[in-house]
Amino acid sequence: MNDDIHSEGSAEHDHGALGDAEYADFMELAAEEGFDLEDVEGAIEEAGHGPLPVLAVVGRPNVGKSTLVNRIIGRREAVVEDKPGVTRDRVTYEAEWAGRRFKVVDTGGWEQDVLGIDASVAAQAEYAIEAADAVVFVVDAKVGATDTDEAVVRLLRKAGKPVVLAANKVDGQSGESDASYLWGLGLGEPHPVSALHGRGTGDMLDAVLDVLPDAPAQTFGGAGTGGPRRIALIGRPNVGKSSLLNKVAGEERVVVNEIAGTTRDPVDELIELGGITWKFVDTAGIRKRVHLQQGADYYASLRTAAAVEKAEVAVILIDASESISVQDQRIVTMAVDAGRAIVIAYNKWDTLDEERRYYLEREIETEFGQVAWAPRVNVSAQTGRHMEKLVPAIEAALAGWETRVPTGRLNAFLGELVAAHPHPIRGGKQPRILFGTQAGTKPPRFVLFASGFIEAGYRRFIERRLREEFGFEGTPIHISVRVREKRGKKK
Repeated sequence: MNDDIHSEGSAEHDHGALGDAEYADFMELAAEEGFDLEDVEGAIEEAGHGPLPVLAVVGRPNVGKSTLVNRIIGRREAVVEDKPGVTRDRVTYEAEWAGRRFKVVDTGGWEQDVLGIDASVAAQAEYAIEAADAVVFVVDAKVGATDTDEAVVRLLRKAGKPVVLAANKVDGQSGESDASYLWGLGLGEPHPVSALHGRGTGDMLDAVLDVLPDAPAQTFGGAGTGGPRRIALIGRPNVGKSSLLNKVAGEERVVVNEIAGTTRDPVDELIELGGITWKFVDTAGIRKRVHLQQGADYYASLRTAAAVEKAEVAVILIDASESISVQDQRIVTMAVDAGRAIVIAYNKWDTLDEERRYYLEREIETEFGQVAWAPRVNVSAQTGRHMEKLVPAIEAALAGWETRVPTGRLNAFLGELVAAHPHPIRGGKQPRILFGTQAGTKPPRFVLFASGFIEAGYRRFIERRLREEFGFEGTPIHISVRVREKRGKKK
């Protein structure tokens, strides 16, 4: 296992989690099956990557951040609307430029009048910058630098992250003089762009790649690093995150703040549990008030995204006394999409009567069926009930997250699976999984090579059988399929 972990991302070769000998054998098998070896090598490299670097896009409302995010990721996915406060299910997207892949955090354009625009922009920027390895700061070149922009500049300087300044809404040569005035912000060269039309975005992204690291700045704990494992305690507002953190710490470590959108320095807590020191990535401090409900939820989602990006394990706290909400489901999906190990903790368990327990079990089956593989603990942050079960659940999730199946064993399993349960015939053809490999861990990432298109239902079947055979408790599994374009074998 240690060899596998070491080989992932090794400078000696770029074969994901495959060792040199295993890689050579695998490429020989791919050649015999008639696959293009460059395509196979690219598939292994893509699946074998470790955590991607994170780029945050920040700025005041209505400067074109979401339009720029859509331009960066190459598709219309971030919601673009003139009305501030549009709540998104996702705030993090994957992007690629010049062959390099990274994540983009979109901070949208939420504006809360009750807190003032400066406070709301600063809150968003803080949460995004916390997770980022580099930042694109978007300013409206037509308007010029405002007091709000200056406030964000101060925040960026304090954070110390590399910054690329994007002077947006420069649609032609005449607008470039407006962009030049932004040198006065002291963030270096303003890159004139038009997020709407794409003008200048390529040069801006080149500048981003110059400052964005190939891998995230932080190194995860575990084998060979000596650092504590990083745990994100996440959940919607008022589920008891602060109380749980204080309970596991055995003292009042976290001050509960009742003001939604409050900006403050994040605090990562070192806590000893079960004889092991863990680093809890703090997500407390966001609280919902009725007249700020949308804004507080949006800030909470940004805060959650920031915490998840910094962590290895996401402990998702659910208020068992209330029905599972859409926000709960979004947070689970966010952790799964981020590829983190997952533990689900149902808080306030001691307050449930038999009827509520019955209905909760039904809700879990229907709403969280997609994460049935996640370890579950029923706890009470108030009384400390079942806190001793938290560490074994976290350790089980980490073990699943780091599990790797050798290629030979995987292909023996796939051969038996395909023989016993072949893919359904579609259009007179029956596609087959020919062979595969696990190219990465943290989370487990598989590349399967097939003779034809593999349907989503059959992919889910393969994932389910992989879990039955090899465990993978507490971790999402990523499966990609490459189809052989040429029929027959190469001679």
